[in-house]
Amino acid sequence: MLGEYRIEGRRAAEIAASVERAVGSGELEPGQVLPPMRELADRLGVNPNTVAAAYRTLRERGVIETAGRRGSRVRPKPVTTARELARPDVPPGVRNLSDGNPDPALLPSLAEAFAAAAELSDRRPVLYGEAGVDPELARAARADMDADGVPDGPVLVTSGSLDAIERVLSVHLRPGDAVAVEDPGWHSVLDLVPALGLRAVPVGVDDEGPLPDDVRAVLAGGARALIVTDRAQNPTGAAVSATRARALRAVLGEYPETLLIEDDHGHRIVDVPLHPLAGVTRHWALLRSVAKAYGPDLRLAVVTGDTETLDRVQGRQRLGPGWVSRLLQRAVVHLWAGGEVDSRAVAVAYGRRRDALIGALAGHGIEAHGRSGMNVWVPVPDETGAVARLLHSGWAVAPGARFRTGAPPGLRITVSTLGVDEARPMADAIAAAVGPAPARRYV
Repeated sequence: MLGEYRIEGRRAAEIAASVERAVGSGELEPGQVLPPMRELADRLGVNPNTVAAAYRTLRERGVIETAGRRGSRVRPKPVTTARELARPDVPPGVRNLSDGNPDPALLPSLAEAFAAAAELSDRRPVLYGEAGVDPELARAARADMDADGVPDGPVLVTSGSLDAIERVLSVHLRPGDAVAVEDPGWHSVLDLVPALGLRAVPVGVDDEGPLPDDVRAVLAGGARALIVTDRAQNPTGAAVSATRARALRAVLGEYPETLLIEDDHGHRIVDVPLHPLAGVTRHWALLRSVAKAYGPDLRLAVVTGDTETLDRVQGRQRLGPGWVSRLLQRAVVHLWAGGEVDSRAVAVAYGRRRDALIGALAGHGIEAHGRSGMNVWVPVPDETGAVARLLHSGWAVAPGARFRTGAPPGLRITVSTLGVDEARPMADAIAAAVGPAPARRYV
């Protein structure tokens, strides 16, 4: 079960620290099963309640997860493990469609934008005590949101989408609170929520977004927050439709104290309209990252929301990093103003690649999903076997286990760099790996 590693300690804190050290060093790997509490208690000569307290601490820190009678195991991406250790191993010569990255060929050159931002900073240096948000960035971001029907609110800047989600959750919730999350959903959110000491409660997703009945059930059960991906949902490509938005707003209207977080990271790379849910609940936030349109290394997201939420986030941000580099913000303003990214052309390019693969799979009788963004989700009966067989045939895809809790198995295929002429060979390989499957809902 644990190989050569022996968990040590007499107190709960010591036992938890022993496990955490082993996970951080790699001696305990993601997915590795831990001993049952009574067995470990006997081995260490302590009360089972002591081990139970240690395991509870590890769960709250996002190091382990517990699955009822299946016991406790190290999380797939524990907070004490380097991100690189969780990446799939893609051998040389294998076509990598597993990483979730945008197509570098569709990203703009950053040299001119940063040169212009640096020149402006030379003339007007940003010093302590100045506003954390560049006024031009705030105006441009707010104008975009106004055009998309997002309710009025102040604008803040964070270091990417996940930073924004973490900050909003942290200023409203306490350890043990339940958060409704999409299933399948973004694996980083599925890991972040328990790392904050919160409980992730899954809600099903179809091509039009979260299922209203599932959302109603988890909110009725006490979930205090709901995280929704408006467009380009990762991993399924779902996008909240106008009809679904009305249904979800009606549900949220029944639970106005719900903290609503909307992630619109697909802004500027999608060709479907935004249908925001914000404005129904007392506390809400909507965020937009620039990572997919301008590159993941631009660690910047703009956030709007109700005044109380944004004030809390800003106050906590001042006590930590203070602000996101105004040099970076000015570079993004330059990119927006210069039109270096043709959003329509990018959305069309990704759409053609998704449609080509989905169509080729349909020719084999294989169900696939991808309404927006750069990913396609393929339900399969056995994702482990399918991933292995595809890797053997020269294609690397992401196993669905990284993105789901209770949803059925599937594969996530990032089509951002998949040529239209590659869609049929890719579909042929998938068909050989999984065979045709009857249509079924992927929730």
